[in-house]
Amino acid sequence: MIRMLIPVLDHGGAIEAARYAAFMFLERGITEVELLEVLEPVDQGRAAAFHTRSSLVRMEKHAMLKALIDARTILEEAGVPYQWKRVFGHRTRAIADYAATTQPDVMVIDASHMGFFRRLAMFAALSRRTPTPVTMVH
Repeated sequence: MIRMLIPVLDHGGAIEAARYAAFMFLERGITEVELLEVLEPVDQGRAAAFHTRSSLVRMEKHAMLKALIDARTILEEAGVPYQWKRVFGHRTRAIADYAATTQPDVMVIDASHMGFFRRLAMFAALSRRTPTPVTMVH
């Protein structure tokens, strides 16, 4: 039984990672997928000066909901058994902490909407923080 963790990091979503998971499920490579919705603290940054905290949280959840629905739709259409969780915190730290508690066999990150340096920084940080193999698809 191989378990895959797919973090949904931002409004760009995890569509490519969900497609990869569906392919691996159909090829009998994995048996279970866990979608992890990662919400960063919204009160840090410039937007906090112009919006209330509750409106920032609402906007972030709305953007993440669409990304999560897209990934869930792909998995449901392929018949992949999945579950999803929501965590709060900085991306790499929250993902690494969650992976330490659940012990997935592989982690797949959709890097299609990330720039080169962001992709490299995330891969390096996750590789340092967790023993789980990290695969980035784009």
